[in-house]
Amino acid sequence: MSSVSGPAQARREGGETPTLGAGVPQGVPLRETKELLQDLFTPKPWVYWTDFVISLSIAYGCAALYLAAPAFSAVQLAAFAVSGFALFRVGTFIHEIVHMQRGSMLGFRIAWNLLFGVPLLMHSLLYSNHLDHHNPHKYGTPADGEYLPLAAAPLRETVFYLIQIPLLPVLAVARFLLLVPLSFLHPRLRRWLLERASSYGSNPYYRRTIPPAERRGLWVLMDVLACAVLLTLVVLVLQGMISWTTIGLLYLLATYGIGLNWVRTLAAHRYQNDGTEMTYAQQLQDSLTIGGRSALTPLLFPIGLRYHALHHLFPSLPYHAMREAHRRLMARLPEDSPYRQTICPGFGAAFRELVRGALLAGRRGQDPMPAWRGAKAES
Repeated sequence: MSSVSGPAQARREGGETPTLGAGVPQGVPLRETKELLQDLFTPKPWVYWTDFVISLSIAYGCAALYLAAPAFSAVQLAAFAVSGFALFRVGTFIHEIVHMQRGSMLGFRIAWNLLFGVPLLMHSLLYSNHLDHHNPHKYGTPADGEYLPLAAAPLRETVFYLIQIPLLPVLAVARFLLLVPLSFLHPRLRRWLLERASSYGSNPYYRRTIPPAERRGLWVLMDVLACAVLLTLVVLVLQGMISWTTIGLLYLLATYGIGLNWVRTLAAHRYQNDGTEMTYAQQLQDSLTIGGRSALTPLLFPIGLRYHALHHLFPSLPYHAMREAHRRLMARLPEDSPYRQTICPGFGAAFRELVRGALLAGRRGQDPMPAWRGAKAES
C-alpha cells in the first residue's frame, strides 16, 4: 500500500499489487481504492476560506477578550479555553498547506501566513520537514522529524517529551529574535539555522535536508517578517504600551495552543518502531484512526487529523473529504482489513496503549533512543 501510485508501491513490495485487505482474495487493491475515492481529491477553496475566517475570528476575538477580562474571572478563563482550541485549529491548516500542489490555492497560503503563520512565528515553510514524515524510507526512523519511539522506549522519554511544552514558545522567540538576525552574518550560520532550527516537529535530533531547488529568498522574507513582528513587540513593551503582564498572558496562551498539538500528536501513531526502516504495511499499522463519539475528538483532532492512517494512505486528500472517504472504505473493506485495525476508540485509549508499551520496554530494558541521539551526533 502506498500514498503513491499502485505500480510504484508494487515495485517496492516486490511486484505484488498492494491491498487494503488482509487476504489476497478479500483484499482491495490500492489502485481500486483510490478510484473509489477519486471524486474526493479536489479541494474546495470555499470550505478552506470559510473555516479559516471563522476559526481565526474566534481565535483572535477570544484572545482579545482573554487579555482584557479581569484576572481569573470566568470570562477570562472561558475566553482562554476557547481561544486556545481555535488557535490550534487555525494552526493545523499548516498541515494542509504543506500537502497542496505548488501554485494551488496561492491566495489562501498567503493569507494564512500573513494573518496567522508569521504573527504566531510558525510560517508554513517551517513545516516543509513534514514531507520526510511521508517518505517511505524515512518514516519511523531518526530521519523522520515527527517520530520518536515513545512506545518502544522507557516511560521517561514520554515524560521528557511532555515537559518540553513550556519551552516551545521560548524557543520560537529565540529563533526569530536572535538566531534569524545572526544567521545573516555568514552563509554557514544561515545554513545551520535552516538545517537545525527550521523544522516544527517532535524529534529534536532531526536534521532537515535542504533541497537544491529550495526558495531561499522566500525563507528570508518569511523569517524577516516574523522577526519584525517580535521587534515591534519589544519596542512596544519598552515604551510601556504593552505590559509585561500581557506578555505573560500571551505566553500562557501560546503554550496552551502548542500544547494541544503536542499532546494530540501522541495519538497520531503507535510509536512502536525501533528506528529501522519499515514496510508500508507496518507504517499503516503504526498509524491511528481515532473513532468513537467523544466531544473532545473534533476539538483535539481538527482539520481531519483523526483520520491519520487515511492521510498516510492518501496525503493529498483534502481534510473536508476525509470523513466521506473513511465511510466509503469502512463500507468496502473486509472485517479483517489492516485499515480497520488502525481504528482506536479515542485519545485516552491511544495514550494508554503508548504508556503500556513504554512500561513494558522499561521492564525489558529496551531503549531505541540511542539510535536517534546517535543520528544527531553523526550528522
